[in-house]
Amino acid sequence: MTEPLRIGIAGLGTVGAAVAARLITTRADFTLRAGRDLVLAGVAARDRSRDRGFDLAGIAWFEDPVALASSTDIDIFIELIGGDEGAARAAVEAALQTGKSVVTANKALLAKHGAALSALAEKKGVALAFEASAAGGIPIVKVLREAMSGNRLSRVYGIMNGTCNYILTRMEKEKLSFEECLADAQRLGYAEADPTFDIGGFDTAHKLAILTSLAFGTEIDAEAVYVEGIGSLTLLDLAMADELGYRIKLLGVATRTQSGIEQRVHPTMVPKSSAIARVKGVTNAVALDGDMVGEITLVGPGAGGNATASAVLADIVDVARGVSRPPFGIATEHLVPASRAPMTLHAGGYYIRLMVQDRPGAAAAIATRMAEKMISLESILQRGGTTYGFESPEGTVPVVLITHATTETAVRQVLDAVVADGHVIGEPQMIRIEKEQ
Repeated sequence: MTEPLRIGIAGLGTVGAAVAARLITTRADFTLRAGRDLVLAGVAARDRSRDRGFDLAGIAWFEDPVALASSTDIDIFIELIGGDEGAARAAVEAALQTGKSVVTANKALLAKHGAALSALAEKKGVALAFEASAAGGIPIVKVLREAMSGNRLSRVYGIMNGTCNYILTRMEKEKLSFEECLADAQRLGYAEADPTFDIGGFDTAHKLAILTSLAFGTEIDAEAVYVEGIGSLTLLDLAMADELGYRIKLLGVATRTQSGIEQRVHPTMVPKSSAIARVKGVTNAVALDGDMVGEITLVGPGAGGNATASAVLADIVDVARGVSRPPFGIATEHLVPASRAPMTLHAGGYYIRLMVQDRPGAAAAIATRMAEKMISLESILQRGGTTYGFESPEGTVPVVLITHATTETAVRQVLDAVVADGHVIGEPQMIRIEKEQ
């Protein structure tokens, strides 16, 4: 193909502006890589007067992103608006309906409507590309869809939210509280004014739903993802994890089990020797377990204008070259409903932290409850007074139990019984342990 590829970008925030600027300033380089000229032909954004660091002269301006997506003056539509409904969805559907390829970084849109949009793209014979939707600058979508196609995957997991990883890294390294680290993350622009989507685990859940579909050939099912955030973690938990040879990370994990595909997002203890444990700050990492290659881990920037723009630009070049594959690796009609593995059947090791009443018989009663559910313990730690800056409530001592492999159901039943017995105060802390395979 020698005709120029005319590009329309909807959304000129941090990512959109970075993509546009790159297309303008390094146009000759992209022409060489793509084998044809890449022309930024149109843009749509809310505020035309805002300085975005590049000259908009000669580039058509659209107030309405749907009008841009439908325009005959562009060949490919780049959606960087965000959101799972509204203008983003309408514009992407309009572009596909009019036979244009689409590149998007919109994980929420894909998590909710990915199957329908994929089917529409296939029907129209155009591309739907979304490398930037999961793990930012890490090329995990291409790896799953293309490089790992010779493997049968058993697990995909990783750190997929830089905000949470930044907070946990600061808490561990500087012994700062969750609230202090969150405030710093907001000040530095790593966290939104309302950080719920990030710290509640929902951002990771959307990304995991996309990767699960690519890894296991299933329909995207974000509702099937079990989600816990990091808001309940304390300095004591991170310090005790460190003493036991672990670090705590917010992980998204999708695993093939005998009862189905288990999808979960929650704080997780990982061995300090593992590659995932060494990933700090806003960096992301995704690990894959394949039957032929074993485990591979990809590490890189998970957010930010340049990292996400890099992934968007790679997709644009693929479209320019004429590269078009089923968006989720296989035809949408062959994606199968994910057989959900309930969390109650999850099996593994657990970290349990209890604030135990400092009185005779309390520890023995807890041990008895563990034995009743056939839970064996790998280690027990008990600390008194002020531990790692954490002052125990009067009349209690923190007790940490590390279990051998057991079931989620057994652990929850034991904790319910221990609370009912009156031997602990407050909510028990339970963190799952993820081992390297």
